[in-house]
Amino acid sequence: MAAPETEPRSFSPLRLFLTGFAMGIADLIPGVSGGTMAFILGIYERLLAAIKAFNLNLLRLIGQLRWREALAQVPWGFLIPLGLGIGVAVISMARVMRYLLENQPVFLFSFFFGLILASIIAVGATVRWRPSSVAALVIGSLGAYFLVGLVPLTMPHDPITLFFSGAVAIMAMILPGISGSFILLILGQYAYVLNAVSDLNLLAIIPVALGAVVGLLGFVRLLSWLLRYYHNVTVAVLMGFMVGSLRKIWPWKEVLETTLDRHGKVIPLRERNVFPEVAAPEFWVALAIAAAGFVLLSVIDHVQTGSNPVLSWTGWGRRVTSPVLRDEGAAAGEPGSAASS
Repeated sequence: MAAPETEPRSFSPLRLFLTGFAMGIADLIPGVSGGTMAFILGIYERLLAAIKAFNLNLLRLIGQLRWREALAQVPWGFLIPLGLGIGVAVISMARVMRYLLENQPVFLFSFFFGLILASIIAVGATVRWRPSSVAALVIGSLGAYFLVGLVPLTMPHDPITLFFSGAVAIMAMILPGISGSFILLILGQYAYVLNAVSDLNLLAIIPVALGAVVGLLGFVRLLSWLLRYYHNVTVAVLMGFMVGSLRKIWPWKEVLETTLDRHGKVIPLRERNVFPEVAAPEFWVALAIAAAGFVLLSVIDHVQTGSNPVLSWTGWGRRVTSPVLRDEGAAAGEPGSAASS
């Protein structure tokens, strides 16, 4: 049984810009996905719907030179401010994020750890917990946990491999909790693709780009279908991806294996999580930063829904019954109202 249809929610351009900015920052951090930020900031299904607008009908309208109808099919009012936010974040924050990654990785990952932990709690409160959704949560968690722990492979760089690498990476990027750049790293393509972009090697860039386009346009349709007909289970799986991704975002790590990039810089290949030194001042600062991220996300969620499980007991805001993901008519009414198999 499908979820009832509802009108898509509208978002102000400023909110979309800020959401895009958050997504752009997340994409700059290894192991953090822009899809995670779209998920926890409440635009995930609307984003999938916007991407679905790029379809064969759009190509047909363009081929017939029906420009006005083609332009009207795409939700530019949603995509432009969101894309601007992502672009501004990537351009303005790349150096800042690089500095934090190199000099303060514990504090940076502590903040994102708090954000994602709070989002897991917020999304979990919207799921109707049945055996099927619990199983979906476990499967998603274990899948992401083992995926982020994989050792990079040695793969060829032929056009077919690059095409499928681009497709898989973009699928991962749209999923909460999984980084597309990390998937390229696992597939042994990250350094090669990065170098190809720097050198404008079109023979390498074009297969990756084509794979990304095909993977994105196909995968969002599958995700939209799952959210429409199996909303409860699908949200539980996506929540599981975030749970499993905490392994990658854990702030305290020990490097086990490294490699060198084209500039001779040391890049970690394999790491393991270690327990922090509780007596060290760094631990308490990191804990405070994680708490700040946790509170920030909880407040943002409560402003949107009025029913954040962490803050609802305060009586602040208006309690609502609709779930976090309710943008494209994939959910309505009480949490988990869609069929859950």
